[in-house]
Formats: sequence, C-alpha cells, structure tokens
Amino acid sequence: MFKIFTGNHLVEAYHRRKKEKRNSSTFIKAIKLLTAIAMGVVIWVLPSDVFGIENLTLIEQRVIALFCFATVMWITEAIPSWTTSVAIIVILLFTCSDSALCLFVDHPAEELGSVISHKAIMACFANPIIMLFIGGFILAIAATKSGLDVKLAKVLLKPFGTKSENVLLGFLLVTGLFSMFLSNTATAAMMLTFLAPVLKSLPANGKGKIALALAIPIGANIGGIGTPIGTPPNSIALSYLADPNGLNMQIGFGQWMMVMCPYVIILLFIAWFILKTLFPFTQKKIELHIEGETRNDWRSVVVYITFAITVLLWMFDKYTGINSNVVAMLPVGVFCTCGIITRRDLEEINWSVLWMVAGGFALGLSLQDSNLAQHLISTIPFSSWSPLLMILGSGLLCYAMANFISHTATANLLFPILALAGLSTVATLQPYGGVSTLLIGVALSSSLAMILPISTPPNALAHATGLIDQKQMMRVGIIMGIIGLAMGYVLLFFIGKYGIMG
Repeated sequence: MFKIFTGNHLVEAYHRRKKEKRNSSTFIKAIKLLTAIAMGVVIWVLPSDVFGIENLTLIEQRVIALFCFATVMWITEAIPSWTTSVAIIVILLFTCSDSALCLFVDHPAEELGSVISHKAIMACFANPIIMLFIGGFILAIAATKSGLDVKLAKVLLKPFGTKSENVLLGFLLVTGLFSMFLSNTATAAMMLTFLAPVLKSLPANGKGKIALALAIPIGANIGGIGTPIGTPPNSIALSYLADPNGLNMQIGFGQWMMVMCPYVIILLFIAWFILKTLFPFTQKKIELHIEGETRNDWRSVVVYITFAITVLLWMFDKYTGINSNVVAMLPVGVFCTCGIITRRDLEEINWSVLWMVAGGFALGLSLQDSNLAQHLISTIPFSSWSPLLMILGSGLLCYAMANFISHTATANLLFPILALAGLSTVATLQPYGGVSTLLIGVALSSSLAMILPISTPPNALAHATGLIDQKQMMRVGIIMGIIGLAMGYVLLFFIGKYGIMG
C-alpha cells in the first residue's frame, strides 16, 4: 500500500534490502524451514500420551503440531511471515476441517475428535477485525491521494514555530498522530521525507540531527498505540477481548482512544525530553519547508468530510451503537462509489498483513473449535500461577520477542494462549486489573519494542538515513521501553481495577 505514499522510495529501498538479505542466505533459510517442518511432523506423529493431556484427540494433536510449526516459522522467518499464516490455514483445511482429505478424518469419532468447520476457517480471511484494517488502509490511501496528509502536516507543524527543540516536539507529536490512522511504515517514510531538507540544513557535527531522525520511529511506534487500527497487535488484542464466545468484554474504539491517547501523548513528551537532553541542538532555529501535492476538488472535500465522520463515529461508537468494524466500511463504500478509490488503489492494500493476521485468527479458532482450549484449561493449572507473574512475564516475553521478530507474529503467537489463560483465571487476575491488563499489556509491549534497526520498519528507515548508530537507537529504545512498560502497566492496573475500559 506504499506506492502512492510520500516517501515511497524509502519503503522500496527498505524492502529491497530485506529481500537481498533473505536471498543471500538460502542455505540457512533452508535449514530453518526444514527444522520447523521436522518439529511439526514429529509432534504430529508422536503417541498422544506423551503430551500428558488426558483424552487428547488426533485433531487436537495436529493443532498443537501446527502451533509449534508456526512458532518456529514466525521466529526464524524462514519464509515471509504472511506465507506461514496462509500455509497454516491451508493445512488446517486439508487435515483438520469437516472438508479434509479422507485419509486424515477416516478414524473413529472418539479418536479423531471435533473437526473444525471449513467455513469458519475460511471466514478468518473476512473476520470483522480484518474489515477494520481494510477501512483503515482505505482511509490512509484516500488521505494521501487527496493530499490531506501533506495539508495536515503543514497545518499541524506550523504552531511549533522555528525553535529547534519545538520543531523536534512537533515531529514527535505529528508523527504519533498520523501513526494512529496510517500504517507505521507509511507514516515514518512520509515524515522522513518532510524531514530530509531540515536535516541537510543542520550543522554536520550537531547532535540535533540524531534527535530529529530518532523522533520519527519513536513517534510512529508509540503513536500506533493510540487507536485499535494503529498497529495489528492492538486489533488482535481487541478481537480476543470482545469475542462473544470468549472473554466478551465490550471494549469500543472510543474507549480504547480515551485511555490510550493520553498515555501516548505523555510518552511522546517524555521522549522529547530524553531526545533533546541526550542529543542537544547546536542550531537554535529551524526553517520548515514541507512540499507536497494538495488538491481542492470535490473529491478532496469528500475525503475530508468522510475522514472526519469516520473518526468521530469510531470515537463515539458506544454512544451511537455502531460497531467500529461496521464504521470501517463507511469510507470503503463512500470512496469506492465516488471513484476516489479505484481498482488500482485496492491492489495497493497491504494484503500480506491482513493474511498474516488471518493466520493468527485461524490458530485461535482451531484451539477453540477442536476443544483443545478446554483440554488445556483443565490440564494446565493456570489458576495456580501467580497472576502478577503472568501479567508482567507475558509483557516482558512479548517485549523481548518483538524486538527481534515481527510485532504481528509475536501477537499471533501469544494471544491465543494468553486468552485461554485469562479465560480460566478471571477471578485471580481481577486484583491486578483483570484480563484486559494481561492482553492489552502484551499489545503495548510489542509497540514499545524498538531497540534495534530490525525491530520495526520505522526503525530501519530511520537507521538507513546514516545519522543514527545502533548504540544510540538501543540506548533510547531501552529507556523508552522501561518507562513505557512501567507507565503502561500502572495505567492498565488502574483502568482495569475501576472498570474504566471494560
């Protein structure tokens, strides 16, 4: 979805580097792939009594094998993460569904267990959360085509004046705001493009350049926390919390923003203080000249109005009674009908992200519909686990993993298991803020994982400017991670304890 975005050349260069890196290690990639397949096959054919789960069925054992296969594949990235998700869905359809190959289901019913509806598996591609993402992508594309993003950048950055430290704050806040509704990668690319002439005008030996360059990935990563569509882990967490067959906590789009936007703003101000302290400016004034195409035709007016109405409906979904996933279809319908979004634009949607999320939903569905979830709840003594250790441990585990692998892959791995744990320990988690603290904490942890250039695409794009050393990125990333996690869990404990969000 990046070809029409300002800064597309940066995104293309980033993906080109990733592709070259993957292609340069074919042998290692083959070893990773074979390891994942071997692990999955071994678990698939092991005697069922090895697992220590009473009355484990064949379908349940296959789901465990697929979960382990997915874990290794997503962690090692032997193949692109989204292709792993597609492979999982296909394998589930052919081996575990009610439309599977005969040789996989030709067993006594009590030995085979509960097969999974093939319609339910395929419906993961059209999960309401997927529709929410599509609505967000459509809004982002329309905003770029109409020049709304450039116009907003000019308007929003203007009040910060020309004082260097204030310009730094402006880039942090504006990047954070855009990242709430645009993809983090597109936001970072666009803002780095706006920043390029500023960086050229600063003294070569000044540290202020580093602060400005770091402001973009920090703003993009933290800003995504602000809305359910800001980053995939947010939406995945929300889908599990709102699942009527699971936790059934009716958390709305507006409720999420009401709590998370103030948190994001405070974190961005803290980041501003840290950046200007660690990397002080030698040049006290910066002149901003943001260039970009803006339009004033009737289609642009439609985009502006529809964008505003969509955001307002999302923010006040609890009052209007319109589900946020339904609201997401409004810009799709309006823009497609008016010709603002064309067939070519639809091809620009980041389908790989959607398919990757769908694979995670398929894993969660298979855990539930195969009855493996119930078996695990009755077998694993979740209730005997320390609730505080479960909450903080899961967040730290996610933070550690998300610094090295895709944030979405991390969420896809952790949320199905944590949702099970939360479902069986609702009472014990309540003194610490409840299940929302457990799941939303993991979503926050993934967004705060930004210590390395490989941690997130915005980090990689900023590092590619050549202005930031890895040590500098790690230093700031670790500080922001510690502060963000501490603040986040205190906030989640508070809102969960007093039922502000749930």
